[in-house]
Amino acid sequence: MIEAILWDNDGVLVDTQHLYFEATQQVLQSVGIPLSEAQYIELFLVQGKGAWHLAEAQGARPIEVERLRSERDAAYVRLLRQGPRVLNGVACALDALHQKYVMGIVTSSKREHFDLIHASTGLLPYFDFVLASGDYARSKPDPDPYLAAITCSGVAPEACVAIEDSERGLASATRAGIRCIVVPSRLTRGRAFAGAHRVLESASDIPAALQQPAMHSSPATHRLSMGVDERAPRT
Repeated sequence: MIEAILWDNDGVLVDTQHLYFEATQQVLQSVGIPLSEAQYIELFLVQGKGAWHLAEAQGARPIEVERLRSERDAAYVRLLRQGPRVLNGVACALDALHQKYVMGIVTSSKREHFDLIHASTGLLPYFDFVLASGDYARSKPDPDPYLAAITCSGVAPEACVAIEDSERGLASATRAGIRCIVVPSRLTRGRAFAGAHRVLESASDIPAALQQPAMHSSPATHRLSMGVDERAPRT
């Protein structure tokens, strides 16, 4: 039985990923480095490595990269201050699931960005805990965020389900031994999501999906049926 639901934030609860892309693109463009949407998706949402190596490859020194990072963060904050961006279907899904499951947020966002995003969303009372950047050693796609979430939830991995929108999030969850439901965002719609337990159209579909018989089978059995060999090395 599913006992805990572990939610990604950006692209799952709130529509903010495109803002992060816009801020990063603007700052890199200011030093003559183009960043396409396709590059952003691959570097940030698949590999989880960021784009500062593009500046380093053009000779930027560490102090210059840090300046660019600070400028990007400032630009992102300005965009976030335009107002909350709760995705359609999220509030209804959380209301239906509240107090039926342990629920936590597992995000790669910096805590200050997360707090700004949720200053007026009204979503935080639905959750039992939040894990943000700095609360674990390595970010997604490494398993550390979800391993930390398992500990916080007090629930066994096989009784947890992650809600993600990106391939790096999917990889992080499955590497931690958690099955993952994917609800694609505007930037990730149409991706393959190999190894996902389900791919849904909207957050509003999540409560019904959690009641499906397949959700109560072994996650290991499901991953093998999807062609994911758990004996393969984790990179």
